[in-house]
Amino acid sequence: MTTGRVLAYGLLGLPLAFAALPVYVHVPRFYAETTGLSLALLGFILLGARLLDAGIDPWLGWLADRVSRRRMVAFALVPFAIGFVALLNPPDSAPALWLLASLALTYLGFSAATVAYQAWGADIGGTPGQRTRLTAAREGFGLLGVVLAAALPGLLASRLDEGIARLSWVLPPLLLIAAVTTFSRVAAGPVIETVSQPLLPSLRRVFADQAFRRLLWVFVANGIAAALPATLFLFFVADVLQLTDASGALLSLYFIAGAASLPLWVRLAARQGRVLTWLAAMALSVTAFAGASLLGPGDLWPFAAICLASGLALGADLTLPAAMAADLGERQGQAGACFGVWNFVAKLNLALAAGLSLPLLGSLGYVPGSGSGLTALTFAYALLPLAFKALAGLLLWRWRHSLETVQ
Repeated sequence: MTTGRVLAYGLLGLPLAFAALPVYVHVPRFYAETTGLSLALLGFILLGARLLDAGIDPWLGWLADRVSRRRMVAFALVPFAIGFVALLNPPDSAPALWLLASLALTYLGFSAATVAYQAWGADIGGTPGQRTRLTAAREGFGLLGVVLAAALPGLLASRLDEGIARLSWVLPPLLLIAAVTTFSRVAAGPVIETVSQPLLPSLRRVFADQAFRRLLWVFVANGIAAALPATLFLFFVADVLQLTDASGALLSLYFIAGAASLPLWVRLAARQGRVLTWLAAMALSVTAFAGASLLGPGDLWPFAAICLASGLALGADLTLPAAMAADLGERQGQAGACFGVWNFVAKLNLALAAGLSLPLLGSLGYVPGSGSGLTALTFAYALLPLAFKALAGLLLWRWRHSLETVQ
């Protein structure tokens, strides 16, 4: 497969990830500050919407095995764009209902497009090496989209909340350009003989694969370790570090480091195997993030170093497990079903991180901008993720022999 086709396939990942950062990172604080929703209600809405979103992913994956992947992506992009614009422009009245409805529309379009897009990549990648390249391209462009989403609010307006609202209008043209490029340069791929089964038997077949189950457990632990700081990043930077103005630059540094590291992880995986390479990235992440709990007001450069090192590890987290899942999906003959389950777990991690951590912090006395409850915030942001990352590493090491065959 030519590099041009690989890059053309990956380009669509840019606008999809561009929207993901505001949805998962900015929305909690944006709605808390601009609409006055309590953390408890906000956490409840986010948890409910994300659980609903995650719950339909297995069905969407099953559907993606039975319809044209390309057509499913194209249709899904429309509600995705409409919902995103609505989400970041809440009205003065009924903000809770608006948040729930716009999240539901955004999630539906995003989920359908993402599942079909990932399965499409598994189709056109004929070998494990090609699937790793396609996954790296998709995630690399995705990281560029995240960097854009992190940097633009500060450039579009002097106030962060105004910049986030204006960010919503950047997505539609960006999505159109990327979609036209991807659809015009990348074919549907070879016809894959899928297993024609109803939904429940199809899911049972996914979970009957021991290697996939083990990979999923590692992904769960590692995903929670990433979801907690992602949810609490802006709160930590604003209230513990007191560096609100630097939040965009710090996020950009983190994601730029992740994008820059992708070629390194792809080459290292080709030489050492994907399991050992992923373990090395986990060790780097734990080492880098261990010092975050020691930081206080004004510690810009130490936190920037943490963002840089943990961002380098991010590249492996995004590329290697998804490439392994793509191989297993093709082996089963139902890549859509496998990615439906995969995305369900990824979103469940984010849902639990927001739905449980925000109400818990509120009950422990943390109020954004008040200066109270900062010890609880530091524990949830900096220390709790280390425990889950260590668990993921232990599981991956224990099952390395069975997972090393997924190459």
